[in-house]
Amino acid sequence: MDHSEAPILDGINEYHRLDRYGFTPPGHRQGRGADERTIDALGRGPFRSDLLATAGLDDRKSSRGLLKKAQELMADAVGAEHAFFSTCGSSLSVKAAILAVTRGSGEILIGRDAHKSVTAGLILSGLQPRWIRPTWDEELHIAHPPSAETVEAMWQRYPDASAALIVSPTPYGTCADLSAIADICHRRGKPLIVDEAWGAHLPFHEDLPTWAMSAGADICVASVHKMGMGFEQGSVYHLQGDLVDPVRLSQCADLLATTSSNVMLYAAIDGWRRQMVEHGHDLLGRSLDLARGLRTRIDGIDGLHTVTEELVGAEASHDLDPLHVLIDVAELGISGYQAADWLRAEPRIDVGLNDHRRVEATLSQADDDDTADRLVQALTDLAKAAPSLPAPPPVSLPRSADLEMDTVMLPREAFFGPVEVVAADEAAGRVAAEQITPYPPGIPAILPGERINAAVVEYLRTGAEAGMVLPDPADPTVKTIRVVRT
Repeated sequence: MDHSEAPILDGINEYHRLDRYGFTPPGHRQGRGADERTIDALGRGPFRSDLLATAGLDDRKSSRGLLKKAQELMADAVGAEHAFFSTCGSSLSVKAAILAVTRGSGEILIGRDAHKSVTAGLILSGLQPRWIRPTWDEELHIAHPPSAETVEAMWQRYPDASAALIVSPTPYGTCADLSAIADICHRRGKPLIVDEAWGAHLPFHEDLPTWAMSAGADICVASVHKMGMGFEQGSVYHLQGDLVDPVRLSQCADLLATTSSNVMLYAAIDGWRRQMVEHGHDLLGRSLDLARGLRTRIDGIDGLHTVTEELVGAEASHDLDPLHVLIDVAELGISGYQAADWLRAEPRIDVGLNDHRRVEATLSQADDDDTADRLVQALTDLAKAAPSLPAPPPVSLPRSADLEMDTVMLPREAFFGPVEVVAADEAAGRVAAEQITPYPPGIPAILPGERINAAVVEYLRTGAEAGMVLPDPADPTVKTIRVVRT
């Protein structure tokens, strides 16, 4: 295929060249009616390219097939059989994949380190999750992807499950042995879904971990906005093989998706695919070199340590995406929450993942020596400022066994059933009716339908006091918890 094409971008350019005008949504008419104060903040460009997908960018029948051609080009670029664009993030794509492989009933094997969007899929569908134990690191207090042996054991225990769903890479950049796991699933004629939200870039450089389609996965979900150059909410889900019906997958996504997709999200995905086919290997090669040098420089700052070798090995993950630069700040005597807040307040640097002792900087092809220098300087200043920061409140960290709570009700039944609110110190032994998720990374510590234990409650309560963000419970301080009414 001709990867110099970008059908959606070309369609936007043609729309403007032909001076089309639509008496259709969007009502701002390419910014003509937008408030000037809004224009001052956003600029005219976003409004100018915010076009109706049909009867706008394409004709009312979509006869030019601009989106279809862009998706075919994406599939060809990464070696998948099908690619589907989503403007509702990988959260929608994962839900659609779950519904497609299960047909909305029965059991599914899922890594317990799955993103909260997976829980939403379970609640919407009424499925019975069979949780696959992650590879817990008791020293680092990090969950790595499940091992192939653990997946095999779960299939032996639950042979009637419809499929398996694994997260790889994790938000920490650690990766599963997807080839081995795919083989285990396929020996049973069952599909493997990989939530590869952090791995959109993986197909484009051999020094990155093997991407899911190359490893044999049946469905792979990738967030182009995370490690690619797409807008927020831009996602692609890929399909190959004959274990999943592409029509059913597309229709399941259609059930959940908006009918008013923003073509700018499509266009950014389209343009990034072209960029990666033409220049991706060189761009990612520079990013990998930058990451290596950045780790060395950060390790040279007293009190900081980049967590790298510890993440790969027999008791950790199968592989690591080195563009995730995980920085331990514990020797500075502060928490990762404090470090993230100070970096934002003082040198105006934002980091993503943060926990009781770490922050993470993810590098992309957009980063260069200037941005790396800025991060190093900010971290150097943080190390100097740390002695003046207050001692962090302690976080009561649970053992991995404490995090493996029993699922005693279907998540859907627990979420939608009768609920009562109890004090946190009375929640142990009760069944959760809500999910409670430290964010980022977005992996629920408590799920609807799980029997709560005291250790996890104490972890969340002390975490909230120390600065942990919990966006989904009714009470983000975890002084109270919603439980199933008895």
